[in-house]
Amino acid sequence: MRAPTPAPVLASAGLSRTVRSSRPFDVALTIIPLRRGGGDPCHHIDRDGAHWHGSRMPSGVVTYRLVQDGRDGARATAWGPGAAEFLDGLDRMLCLEEDLGDFVPEHPKLVEAHRMVPGLRMLRTGLVFESLVPAILEQKVHTKSSFAAYRTLVREFGTKAPGPAPVGLMVAPDAETWRRVPSWKFHRANVGPQRAQTIVRAAKVADAIERTASATPEEAARRLRSLPGIGVWTVAETAQRAFGDADALSVGDYHLAATVGWSLLGHPIDDDAMVDYLEPLRPHRYRAVRLLALSGQAHKPKFGPRTPITDHRHH
Repeated sequence: MRAPTPAPVLASAGLSRTVRSSRPFDVALTIIPLRRGGGDPCHHIDRDGAHWHGSRMPSGVVTYRLVQDGRDGARATAWGPGAAEFLDGLDRMLCLEEDLGDFVPEHPKLVEAHRMVPGLRMLRTGLVFESLVPAILEQKVHTKSSFAAYRTLVREFGTKAPGPAPVGLMVAPDAETWRRVPSWKFHRANVGPQRAQTIVRAAKVADAIERTASATPEEAARRLRSLPGIGVWTVAETAQRAFGDADALSVGDYHLAATVGWSLLGHPIDDDAMVDYLEPLRPHRYRAVRLLALSGQAHKPKFGPRTPITDHRHH
């Protein structure tokens, strides 16, 4: 039996805690889905590989720094009103005790991917609205465009991250601030009316959205999809970060089905075929897709020109 994890202790005017897993664990692979592009104002990676993130806990804003600690651990230091709450839930957030006993892939590429990337965990921040907003911004647009919009809006309406954070590190706006962002500010950030209105509608019921963190994945998905403008893809992208849902397959993604098809079958497939093909991997379909990508086993030929980036500022 593993010894109890020590309580957080004061470190450099912040709080610190180290957590360990019963098997290999990789901080960077696990935490990287929180970063929305290289210029994400809420996420910074040091030259030494430390991940800094600004977030908003129920108890207040927090800046945290995560580093690898041996082959099986993570060391976190946190600052701000939400520091103690963040550290208290760190092992749960990093899904250190998740059970992979029922993940038994048969395809040779998936078997090899699982062998090559033993340190991957899912991510369970429990901060549903915080994950939902950037997912809405990424709906049906190029990631380059959505990342730029997120940067613009967070830098203008967000909060400076507390503590000795890297220069420019921010915490995303709270729900009330998102609700009050003027439509013309969304427009100037190249966010079309549909996505802007979806964010504002979600912000009005943010408390109910946060409560989905304690529901089953199926019930959480049902509640989130009851909001106009939020569909299967958006829910999956949110669940991958907020719920630790290893089965949250991003059905409707522009590239995913074709990538899965080419990687595992040698030819492209559509969403329906992808769902059917990956069915035996439930409840680990998202895990399988991530392992493919992280191991270098994913493959999709490039055909034709890229679709143009829509600039809503000229409409």
